[in-house]
Amino acid sequence: MVVMYEDELLARRFEERRPRLQAVARRMLGSAEEAEDAVQEAWIRLQRADAESVENLDGWLTTVVGRVCLDVLRARTRREELFEELLDQHADPPPAAPADEAADPEEAALLADSVGRALLVVLDTLEPDERLAFVLHDMFAVPFPDIAAIIERSPAATRQLASRARRRVRGASPLPDLRRQHQVVSAFLTAARNGEFDRLLALLAPDVAMRADATAVGIGAARATLGAEGVAKVFSGGAQAARLALVDGAVGAVWQAKGRVVVAFGFTVEDGRITAIDLMGDAERLEGLDIAVLG
Repeated sequence: MVVMYEDELLARRFEERRPRLQAVARRMLGSAEEAEDAVQEAWIRLQRADAESVENLDGWLTTVVGRVCLDVLRARTRREELFEELLDQHADPPPAAPADEAADPEEAALLADSVGRALLVVLDTLEPDERLAFVLHDMFAVPFPDIAAIIERSPAATRQLASRARRRVRGASPLPDLRRQHQVVSAFLTAARNGEFDRLLALLAPDVAMRADATAVGIGAARATLGAEGVAKVFSGGAQAARLALVDGAVGAVWQAKGRVVVAFGFTVEDGRITAIDLMGDAERLEGLDIAVLG
């Protein structure tokens, strides 16, 4: 009975972290199916490990998923190199893959929406180590020493990899600073939960606009509100149930009921301040969003 209880507790702890792990893996690999396989492999390794000796489960699981993704990316790079060698050896290119073997267009569209088409294209041009350093640090705020342990380099070298990847990504297309978004939105939610009115004002642009669709209003969200003071009053002492999430590739938040997202928060962040908040509760609209709960 004790062993069964421990197994159930471990499974519950893992499931609580699954959404974040899937978000990490998906942005590393660009494939929902491969991401699910990577997360499942982390679960298998956790079951084999001495879980009681793992002091930081979040860090341990992120490290495992990162290493699994890195192996996949390196294998993928090697396959691409072999394919290019074959092309060089033959005057005629090989026939195109059958239509049923091509990438699922719905999945490709969903992924493009979630991380931005430009970012997806550029990520595919990065070396595996660069991609892992950039995704883990800039999108998920993993410290460089932790990333260094995954790719077996020094923290300084890992920082350089992320910096080089960041320059290539941002040089290709104007992309949102996800790390800065994360800091601002996370600080906003914390201030809202704690009722820190002055802190909320500091994080909101003077002319911030908050909008909510009819469904969100119907389940408790405030109606359209303009101005920092009005929006701060709406959120001060509230947002207790809001959880940080990636909403279509940008940092946002969600309200959930029985594990299902009922309202998604979209935040527009400019120059370190929130300029707009959109609350979306319409079921069809939510179905069209790519949402990954982070915490």
